[in-house]
Amino acid sequence: MSDENKRQKIKVIQFDKSKNTLMESTQPQETFEDVGGMEDLKKKIRMNFILPLQNPEFFKAYGKEAGGSLLLYGPPGCGKTFLAKAIAGEIDANFLHLELQAILSLYVGESEHNLHDVFEKAREHKPSVLFIDELDALGGSRQNMRQHHERMLVNQLLIELDGLSSHNDGVYVIGATNTPWYLDSALRRPGRFNQLIFVPPPSEEEREHILSLKLKDKPQEKLQLKKVANKTQLFSGADLEQLISDAVENALHRSLETGELQPLTNSDVMNVLKERNPTTMEWFSTAKNYATFSDVNKNYQHVLDYIKENKIK
Repeated sequence: MSDENKRQKIKVIQFDKSKNTLMESTQPQETFEDVGGMEDLKKKIRMNFILPLQNPEFFKAYGKEAGGSLLLYGPPGCGKTFLAKAIAGEIDANFLHLELQAILSLYVGESEHNLHDVFEKAREHKPSVLFIDELDALGGSRQNMRQHHERMLVNQLLIELDGLSSHNDGVYVIGATNTPWYLDSALRRPGRFNQLIFVPPPSEEEREHILSLKLKDKPQEKLQLKKVANKTQLFSGADLEQLISDAVENALHRSLETGELQPLTNSDVMNVLKERNPTTMEWFSTAKNYATFSDVNKNYQHVLDYIKENKIK
């Protein structure tokens, strides 16, 4: 199947809260070709999620089946959702995007029922990628929960993730969180979210690419994007989007004052940049403290390595 045909065949399934049902539509989806950089991440994902579908006989010989779970973590705004969609595109799978607010209900037991319904839809549409955004809000530590219904929802999630009883072969469950250390410890057991992948801020080359995408079709002079990318270390994709948005606002104000369309200039971008710092710094500060003093199993060593490599204080 060609890449174009594969993309057109992908189905996106979203939870419609107003109707309390899952709605399905057809539209093209991203693949790894659309994900700039992240080669190490893509290599690990291919081994754990994609190759088992393409070479089932090899993996079956070692007792490994298609399906499984993966936890993407890192600073906010660094592309965890985009990466999950690309995985669905790579394996020609249905994509279900679950957000916490879509399943919560005031009625006792209904939240658990909604969660079960989502997993059942994922099983009906195999192969499928079920993406659970803000997993820490859904699967936080039960020891810190005061409300019984909150603990019951975590229990339901654990039941759904148990492949032995819920037939999850061919279902890829991907969670995303900014704070994996707040997850219930039971979610990290084998067969659940035992595979962690750190999604860092974009590299300099990736930042230049993101900037060019955000500036596409906007009136502009020849901008020094390489220089901007060099000066935006640790900026998340969301930070870069806000940077361009603020710079565009400056150009728009000039246009309104002069009555003529004014192109975006290097000065617009650099002046805004002087006033902005990467929002990821607070995340790295928290992650460093946890990884240094509380990470008994060294699950977050990748974070410490990244901090050291990039000389983050």
